[in-house]
Amino acid sequence: MGRILAIDFGKVRTGIAVTDQLKIIASGLTTVKTDELIKFLKDYIVKEKVELFLVGKPKQMNNTDSESEALILPFLTKLAKEIPQIPVKRIDERFTSKMAFQTMIDGGLKKNQRKNKALVDEISATIILQSYLYNNG
Repeated sequence: MGRILAIDFGKVRTGIAVTDQLKIIASGLTTVKTDELIKFLKDYIVKEKVELFLVGKPKQMNNTDSESEALILPFLTKLAKEIPQIPVKRIDERFTSKMAFQTMIDGGLKKNQRKNKALVDEISATIILQSYLYNNG
């Protein structure tokens, strides 16, 4: 059994979350510089079996693609070329950053800790992954 790895793609940083091997629990893994993302993924799949990449699909309120999608599409093309053995699924990521921020507040993080954008990205990836597990479990 392999893990599911979720990617909250960003222009500068990308949040990463992963399931346990039984695909029950979603946990934040890390945040990586986006220009190092493919290398990170290649290194990770050498150490851990991953059976699916889950990539957030940013949508606007009217259900059209957000401007960020233009940045994600070239990454998806490169990912399919560099790591073709692992399929990719997309999942709507609307509100994940707001949910991540609220999670930080609910978790009691101080204001200066909530300014940590890398942590917000990692939590957002975890929310994307948890949503997928909930809806497909």
